[in-house]
Amino acid sequence: MKRSYIGLALGALVAVGAALSLPSCGHDQKLVSLTITPTTFTFLEPGFTPPPANPTEQYTATATYIHPPATMDVTSQATWTIDNGVATVSAPGLFTATLPPVDSPPGTPGPCGVGDISASVPAGTGGSGNVVIAVATIVVDNPANVLCPGGGKLATLAVAVVGNGTVTSLPTAISCSATGGTCIATYSVGASVLLTASAIPVTWANCPGASGDTCVVTIPTGGTAVSATF
Repeated sequence: MKRSYIGLALGALVAVGAALSLPSCGHDQKLVSLTITPTTFTFLEPGFTPPPANPTEQYTATATYIHPPATMDVTSQATWTIDNGVATVSAPGLFTATLPPVDSPPGTPGPCGVGDISASVPAGTGGSGNVVIAVATIVVDNPANVLCPGGGKLATLAVAVVGNGTVTSLPTAISCSATGGTCIATYSVGASVLLTASAIPVTWANCPGASGDTCVVTIPTGGTAVSATF
């Protein structure tokens, strides 16, 4: 009989040890990582194309949990902050830019700013004082000011002319012919430039927005080149 009791006791100890060695999932769900999307958003200063009348951006916070494993949208549960007042929070994760005053004409250096946006969510296990924080960035950008965070968004448009004709631009900067003139100009990235040929027929190259004697170019990062053959 003693052997039976000893066997039962040893069996119980083994069972308790096994239970203690298993990972505990009986606690509150625990947050292990938090991400914000988008990680960066840029608002253009007024006076550039397109002018943002009331620029807003919706940020999303996504949490990854264990005990049990889960991934979920916690945008409405997160505490959202921004560090320097470049933007304001009008709803969970929804930021409205407060742009600085325009103190210079478009195309010249002016104001710019950058702010860190953060979302914080209680971690769960370990007490409500523990939180997980993720950080993204909002930028108020003057594309003509290379000193702005994320700025310097300028690129060149080059025009080549073949034959007896001239190409001019709006905004005014380019007036190019086969014999010379101003055939390269700098514009803000994303700007829409209208090129007009002085005569038709004209064949445009590298211009998806060509129609008859006009060609509309959206300036890409890195710049672009267009040719017109008369």
